[in-house]
Amino acid sequence: MPSMIIDIVSDAICPWCYIGKRRLERALLQAPQADVRIGWRPFQLNPDMPTEGMDRKDYLRAKFGDDSGGERYEQIVAAGREEGIAFAFDRIKRTPNTILAHRLIRFSAGQNRQAEMVETLFHGYFSEGMDIGDAGALASLAAIAGIDKAKAAAFLAGNEEDDTVRQEDAFARQIGIQGVPCFIINRQYAVSGAQPPEAFVEVFELARKEESASSPELT
Repeated sequence: MPSMIIDIVSDAICPWCYIGKRRLERALLQAPQADVRIGWRPFQLNPDMPTEGMDRKDYLRAKFGDDSGGERYEQIVAAGREEGIAFAFDRIKRTPNTILAHRLIRFSAGQNRQAEMVETLFHGYFSEGMDIGDAGALASLAAIAGIDKAKAAAFLAGNEEDDTVRQEDAFARQIGIQGVPCFIINRQYAVSGAQPPEAFVEVFELARKEESASSPELT
């Protein structure tokens, strides 16, 4: 059976991306696929964020008009709890620029640790309040994800993959992606937002039917 390709366009500071990841994982448990290849693609929620990031409360006031998060956080925390995610927004002191995090995700793919790296980034930021715009913090998270810390630190100290991350971010916007998460199945079908597992299962079925219809019959 041909492999299923799932490209996930996301940002490491997007809570709904974390929730969507969990829901996709549940969908794959409900409807196992023979060979699933998942790749994480960059999108910056705050493309104009200063390189050093900014104070979390200042960010919230600038974006939402208050620094508490209010009902937005309550909804996210409740949804996260259902997916086994312990959001701890009070621990987050800085909102980072995510270019370094996206570069590290790309680097982790070459180390065959991308799934572990993405999960570790989400947990480090949302549950531990780590500054994932800081190269030192990212190198430590890379070690937790099973990547050699020194190699990760050396990679982050350079600018490798920087242009690629920015180009992929720009491409996502060019093809109409305005928010994340966005899950693209077999480069053809898109699931936008943190949809319930059933929505993913429906698209899996659609993709498989399309593949079967386009595959030549053996005689």
